Amino acid sequence: MVPFSVLDLSPIVQGGTAAQALQRTLELAQHAERWGYRRYWLAEHHNMPGIASAATSVVIGHVAAGTSTIRVGSGGVMLPNHAPLVIAEQFGTLESLFPGRIDLGLGRAPGTDPLTARALRRGQANSADTFPQDVMELQAYFHPAEGRPAVQAVPGAGLRVPIWLLGSSLFSAQLAAALGLPFAFAAHFAPDQLEEALQLYRSEFRPSEALRDPYAMAAVAVYAAETDAAAARLFTSLQQSFVSLRRGAPTPLPPPVDTMDGRWSETEQAGVEHAFREAIVGSPSRVKRGIAAFREKTGVDELMVTGAIYDQTARLRSFELAAEAATSIT
Repeated sequence: MVPFSVLDLSPIVQGGTAAQALQRTLELAQHAERWGYRRYWLAEHHNMPGIASAATSVVIGHVAAGTSTIRVGSGGVMLPNHAPLVIAEQFGTLESLFPGRIDLGLGRAPGTDPLTARALRRGQANSADTFPQDVMELQAYFHPAEGRPAVQAVPGAGLRVPIWLLGSSLFSAQLAAALGLPFAFAAHFAPDQLEEALQLYRSEFRPSEALRDPYAMAAVAVYAAETDAAAARLFTSLQQSFVSLRRGAPTPLPPPVDTMDGRWSETEQAGVEHAFREAIVGSPSRVKRGIAAFREKTGVDELMVTGAIYDQTARLRSFELAAEAATSIT
């Protein structure tokens, strides 16, 4: 059985609040734990009215405290927004509170617009250009402190917090390979270089203290329901949200609609269909076939499922059906 995990952005729905979104995230995580999901990752985004996981480490603590066995982590923390020492302390604290259950996934995108990125960084020189150096600095803070180092992460030093590199391009794949780290590809919204990145990661991987052999994961959107039509309807919430984002006017997650006709231009439709061409949408049998085909095409060691669904009952059911499908695939 291929291991399977959850990527969650704690969606805030139209008419809802961030508090409700965070409670729904915890509810989904508790169900995911029972359904056999291996990890539950939260993603850092800022200035997005439909995403409640901006303070990612805080939400990780909320989820970890409400569960008992599932691994909880970031998918990811956008490292250019933070000093590496701060992230080492935050995740050292999480690992101290929930030992053996914390993952630290790192991305080099800002997770927001340029204006908000500047507000986050307040003139700091850090940027995506220093990402490799920042990753290595962060790794060093988790090493056991020897002697009396001038700067150390407390908590953090000596703790084995697994670091993952995340990305949707060849850059992060190559860096993960060079550093001997596990790699996760964002096929759920940027699938263009999926297979090329995975091939590059595997071919250039160098064993490290963290990992002896390459370990690749890919995130894919899954919208499952009892029928293909019902699943396609759930998917329209994401389609509407993506169109609004591309128009520069992001909104809370809208309710599904019967048809997208009249809600997007031909160009917008083509852009959405391209971005989400790996999405698996349909009945249980279609989802099972889709997951099996994706696994066969990519050979990933682990599958990460995501899905922004307006109705919480439908959201839970979709992830339950995805778990049933993944469990049945060897």
